Amino acid sequence: MSCGKNNGKRDIEGCVCEAVENILAEQEAVEENCPTSCFSNLLSPSALPGKDTIPFLLFDKKGKLFSAFGNVGGFLDDMTCFETIFFRVEGLRGCCATLKLLKPVDVEGDTLSVCDPCAEDFFGLEKSDFCIEVDLECFCAIQCLSPELVNRVSPMSKKKHHHG
Repeated sequence: MSCGKNNGKRDIEGCVCEAVENILAEQEAVEENCPTSCFSNLLSPSALPGKDTIPFLLFDKKGKLFSAFGNVGGFLDDMTCFETIFFRVEGLRGCCATLKLLKPVDVEGDTLSVCDPCAEDFFGLEKSDFCIEVDLECFCAIQCLSPELVNRVSPMSKKKHHHG
């Protein structure tokens, strides 16, 4: 079990593993006390048609947010390297997960590096082409976020599709 404790119970996985398994099941499948609980139906088709991603944050054993880097060297898209704390589960093998980095963007659709979910310029998320492999047992907490953050369209922007 995560956080180095299993209290003598061998058949119980860590809660982060269990939450990520649940997120993956809900994403593949495209009831609530807490609307963004990782165990509620965040992708209810009636509530969010066309959404297929449950973004989430991971916290290490010291309570710090986990981050990863995408587009290192600036080879793709807008050529901007970014740091992100936002992830989407792509695959799971036991407690080893392939996570897709979700690229933070500002209200104009420009790439940001975000290490604080309350960052002033942060507006939404876009799927990226970058993934990271993680051992979910290394994390103690997971926080699910609204699927509406992904591909969020600004009421004041004309969503960029091409540069120049």
